Amino acid sequence: MTLNLPSPAQPMKLGTRGSPLALAQAYETRDRLSAAFDLPGEAFEIVVIKTTGDNRAMIDADRPLKEIGGKGLFTREIEEALSSAAIDIAIHSMKDMPVLQPAGLVIDCYLPREDVRDAFVSPSVKSLGDLAEGAKVGTSSLRRKAQVLVANPHLQVVEFRGNVQTRLKKLEDGVAAGTFLAMAGLNRLGQAEVATAAIEPDEMLPAVAQGAIGIERRQADHRAAEMLSAIHDVETGQRLAAERAFLAALDGSCETPIAGLADLAGGTLRLRGEILRPDGSESLSDDRTAPIEDGAELGRAMAATLLNEAGDGFFDWRL
Repeated sequence: MTLNLPSPAQPMKLGTRGSPLALAQAYETRDRLSAAFDLPGEAFEIVVIKTTGDNRAMIDADRPLKEIGGKGLFTREIEEALSSAAIDIAIHSMKDMPVLQPAGLVIDCYLPREDVRDAFVSPSVKSLGDLAEGAKVGTSSLRRKAQVLVANPHLQVVEFRGNVQTRLKKLEDGVAAGTFLAMAGLNRLGQAEVATAAIEPDEMLPAVAQGAIGIERRQADHRAAEMLSAIHDVETGQRLAAERAFLAALDGSCETPIAGLADLAGGTLRLRGEILRPDGSESLSDDRTAPIEDGAELGRAMAATLLNEAGDGFFDWRL
């Protein structure tokens, strides 16, 4: 059966949030599809969808994300548009995605993963370890907050959100002496020079799926399935299968400090996982390997081990 490819007259609609990073990810997806099927850029239409999370984040700019809602706040309207066929596919930063998709939707396409590392950004020091006792570090990430406090209990962590320029302005104004961004986002925006230093995973394990773009489609949309299969990066999919199985077994959300990273070497997958108390008083970690095809099973087993070691109440808030 001949594939009914999109055209400028009937473009494929790509749904995305409207931030500069989200748009960069949508353009990358469009360009990869365009190259794979030798189609003009006009055969694709970028559809910007404002989510509840975008609105709430602007209104409540100084409140922690956990207080205004979880990950679904930044995906709900996009997934509703996808389910109703107002758009054909949806492009997401996978570290922001819930582990479960709405009925009838599936994510089975990932673009090649970018740099997974966190970036430390500071106008005054070269690394997190150079900050003086009592210095303020800004972040809205519960994972980063807990990781900072576990390794540097002498520092203060303050709420800190916004795009790259907003965060740089806050640093300039002295709201904090340093903050964090994802190297993947900076690279995609062409702003890698903003990073004072990239933090290796051995020092700060990244968020599950950090650096990965996932493309969601309707399960019954066979055209989208075939087109997306042409740009799917198998290795990224294998890595995320393990990481997201680990997260799912932990019931991970924006309200739980969890880190995880899978790497591949030959036919072997290495998974590193970490859970932390929200106040940074304790962290538990694990590091295991398994055949690549057993990655999801490895993720679930690691989560079970860490949950058993943690006991009840490990993620309870004490702040």
